[in-house]
Amino acid sequence: MEYKVGDICVYYEIHGTGTPVLMIHGWSPDHRLMKGCMEPVFQSMAKPWKRIYFDLPGMGKTPGKPWITGSDHILELIFKFVDGIIPGERFLLAGESYGGYLARGMIHERPAMIDGLLLICPLVRPYIKTADGFDKGDVPQLRVLEKDRALLDGLSEKDREQFESITVLQNPRVWARFRDEILPALYAADYAFLENSLGKNVPFRFEVDRLEEPFAKPTLLLMGRQDCSVGYRDQWRLLENYPRASFAVLDKAGHNLQIEQDILFAALVKEWLERVEAERKA
Repeated sequence: MEYKVGDICVYYEIHGTGTPVLMIHGWSPDHRLMKGCMEPVFQSMAKPWKRIYFDLPGMGKTPGKPWITGSDHILELIFKFVDGIIPGERFLLAGESYGGYLARGMIHERPAMIDGLLLICPLVRPYIKTADGFDKGDVPQLRVLEKDRALLDGLSEKDREQFESITVLQNPRVWARFRDEILPALYAADYAFLENSLGKNVPFRFEVDRLEEPFAKPTLLLMGRQDCSVGYRDQWRLLENYPRASFAVLDKAGHNLQIEQDILFAALVKEWLERVEAERKA
């Protein structure tokens, strides 16, 4: 389905009915990343949830436009999308990587709309360009803990480079999901738009993690111990903003934590949803 925001047709999918849950994927993948990891969790639960997946501009099936020159414009678009799709409704919010940065922007601007927050490997501060590349903050070096050489040798050079760049567990199980849920979007993304338009002003104009008051709704922060993209140390500084947060750093997990530690991921997300449900009933 599509919902028009100005001159942009935002691609989205809605699955199920009930309490809305908005999913925001990261930089360059598309809605399939969130759908792939979240649908198995929701399908294992008795309570109905309305799952809303959508593609950010320049990613998946949503085109980028030149007027989007930073995260403030993306946030404005998301609010218009939400106001059009679920007008006046309260909802849950889940964001991965850059989507976690955008989700915190929503918490900063409209906390009363949101009944629970899930952050998966959230970006804490946008990368800062330096003479040597990009300063990602306090992140560890990539450490591969499993490497299936036969698998890697059977991949094309292009696929292997994408898979190896951030993957901690390089085995057939992780590859199969990476291939289906992430890789197609990486090849389809509009990198000219991402680098030259959206990439102009990735940091918000406001201090996203300076809240007027803590967000006191059930929250879950998940980080990978071997995440070389956003790390896990910078995220600790977010914790006092979320007095109802569980904070977990998972071993044998990088920036694709939701795939590499899928069993733990599902258990922790299910527990978060149960906390939200109990809070809504109270």
